[in-house]
Amino acid sequence: MTKTTLFPILQPRATGVARLAAEAEHADGGHLVEFKRMEVRSILNKSVSKRQLSLAYSINPYRGCEFGCRYCYARYTHEFLAPKTGAAVPSENKTQVDFHDPEIFERLIFIKENAAWLLEQELRKIDPAEEIALGTATDPYQPIERRARVTRSLLEVFARKSGYRLGIVTKSRLIERDIDLLAQIGRRNTLVVHLTITTADVELARLLEPRAPRPDLRFEAVRRLRAAGITTGVLCSPLLPGITDHSEALDGMARRAAAVGASFFAAQPLFLKSCSRPTYLKFVEEHFPALLPEYRERFATADFAAGPYRRRLATLVEDVCKRHGLQERSSDALLTRDCGRRTPASVRPDAQQRLFA
Repeated sequence: MTKTTLFPILQPRATGVARLAAEAEHADGGHLVEFKRMEVRSILNKSVSKRQLSLAYSINPYRGCEFGCRYCYARYTHEFLAPKTGAAVPSENKTQVDFHDPEIFERLIFIKENAAWLLEQELRKIDPAEEIALGTATDPYQPIERRARVTRSLLEVFARKSGYRLGIVTKSRLIERDIDLLAQIGRRNTLVVHLTITTADVELARLLEPRAPRPDLRFEAVRRLRAAGITTGVLCSPLLPGITDHSEALDGMARRAAAVGASFFAAQPLFLKSCSRPTYLKFVEEHFPALLPEYRERFATADFAAGPYRRRLATLVEDVCKRHGLQERSSDALLTRDCGRRTPASVRPDAQQRLFA
């Protein structure tokens, strides 16, 4: 006998972003990746530190990211798409998705619709002096951007504005496509581009960031952006304990950053949110098994590295920047401020989270 609901109108339904996810329509597909269109009500998100240390707006043109970085801190954001227990989903979308599965973040990508129109309206309501960070929980230049062009549509809005402060974080060389707009934005606004390059080792990068562009292509993107007069630096983050956190690796990265004319160089230690640990520890177990006990102990009760370790890394970064004539990027600064300020040795444990989260 089929079980029915006596009063279906009273049955709780998914609300908020969970409802938007449930109602999203199929947009495209790729190798083990599905794309859906999501109708959102806002594109600017207000970010406020609980310690009142930094205030900024963030923009994420997509929800989810194809690059599949093993250490990705943003995987938890898909959990907000899960309907509450007992909530109904639209009858036309009965396929159940486990949004608590860390890998769904890189397998189901949502494309935010009407992003440029929303941005145009919302910019009128904020103080231009406020920081705006593009690409904090998803890469704005992941592969789907070639076809969807959501990020480019947002840059077209900024290109018509003056006096704003925009910081961009990406791992992709696709940003080179938009050099024309970036140069235009930079002439009338404060613009800082951050290219994340975790390692120069191509084989390690392929294991660590399986669908991101090769490191050498990212360094070349820095060169091209700098040649166009765009403030662009290298984020060598995160530094992985026992893998990329030693002076030889940092020196090699800083030397390459200097060779392509990077505006600054920064590096921060790995932090592992609970959503990131299963994926990253699986990576360590498969490729660096001898380090697994140390990692389990290090991140057993904390997401962030201990103070002495952070200070040691800050000193290493300071040394390589001096050696290669690079400006440092203050980890405690917002995305467009203090590019080149001396990195404090006493980096706060939540500094990387505030910069990238």
